[in-house]
Amino acid sequence: MSSIEEEEEEAVVAEEVTFEFDITLLKTPLLYLGILTVAWFSLCIVYRLLCGIRVWVVGNRQLVSPNQLGKWAVVTGATDGIGKAYAQQLARKGFAMVLISRSQQKLDDVAKSLSGKCDVETRTIAVDFSDRDIYSKIENGLAGLEIGILVNNVGISYSYPEYFLKVPDLDQFIDTLINVNITSVCQMTRIVLPRMVEKNRGAILNISSASGMYPVPLLTVYSASKAFVDFFSRGLQAEYKSRGIIIQSVLPFFVATKLSGIKKPTLDKPTPRRYVTAQLNTVGLQDQTNGYLPHAIMGWVTTALLPAKLLSSHVMGMGLSQRTRYLKKQKQG
Repeated sequence: MSSIEEEEEEAVVAEEVTFEFDITLLKTPLLYLGILTVAWFSLCIVYRLLCGIRVWVVGNRQLVSPNQLGKWAVVTGATDGIGKAYAQQLARKGFAMVLISRSQQKLDDVAKSLSGKCDVETRTIAVDFSDRDIYSKIENGLAGLEIGILVNNVGISYSYPEYFLKVPDLDQFIDTLINVNITSVCQMTRIVLPRMVEKNRGAILNISSASGMYPVPLLTVYSASKAFVDFFSRGLQAEYKSRGIIIQSVLPFFVATKLSGIKKPTLDKPTPRRYVTAQLNTVGLQDQTNGYLPHAIMGWVTTALLPAKLLSSHVMGMGLSQRTRYLKKQKQG
C-alpha cells in the first residue's frame, strides 16, 4: 500500500471517529431534554388532576354562606329554571332572599315556599328587565341591605334558531335581548358591587352560557350577548379580586329547563337543582366555570380538541336541523 493510500485511509478513520464522538456528545443533552419533557408533562397532568379533584370532588362548600359573604342573596330571573334553583339552594344555606322577576304572582309563590321550607326572610321586586327604567326601583328595593351574593341569572334566547335578518321583529328583538342579557348584568353589578367593595367581601355569579364560549350560528345575538357576560365577568374579577370580591363567569351547557325546552334530565342535561348544587361548590375556586363536571368535560372537548371550523360547521348543522323542525311544526300547526 502506498503512503498516499495509507494517509487517505487514516483520514477516513479519523472522520468516522470524529462523527461518532459528535453523536456521543449529543446523546446526553437529548436524554436530559427528554427526561425534562416527560417530567414537565407528568407534573402538568398531576396538577390538573389535583385541581380537578379540588374543584369537582372536594369543592368549596363552606364559602357560600351568610357568615362568609353577607346576610342577603339577590337572584334575578328567580321564578323559573336555574334562577329558581339558585334561590332555593341559597335559602337552604341560610341566606335571606331578594327575588327579582317579572311576575309578582310567581314571585309571591316562590317567596312563600322559601319562607315556609327554609325559614328565611324574603323580599320581592317585580320588574321587566326588557325595560331600561327599572333600576331606580331595584336600587330602592335593595337599599340598606347587606348583600353577600348576587346571581345575575335573568336571560332570554331565540324562539328557534334563525338567520339574523330573518328573526321576527328584529329591531325589537335586538333591544329586548340586549336589555335582558347584557344591560341587566351591568346595571345590577353597578348597584350591588360598591357595598361589597366597602366590606371587602361578596360574590357575583354571572350566568353566561356555553354558547358564549364560541360563536353559535343562527343564535348569533344570544351567543354574542353571553360572550359579553363572560368577558365582563373575567375583566371585573381581575379588577376586584384583590379587594376580596368573587366575580364568577358561569357557562352551563344544556340544563333541563323551560328555556332549553328539555323535559327529561340526563347526565349531561341535569335538573336545575343538580346543576346549581354542583356550581355553587366551584365559587372561589374557578373564575370561569362550566359549573358541572360533565359540562366541564364538554367545554374542554369543544374548545381545546375540536378545530374551530369543524365546531362551527357542526353547530351550524345542528341549528339548521332545529330550524327546519320548528318551521315544519309551525306549518303543520
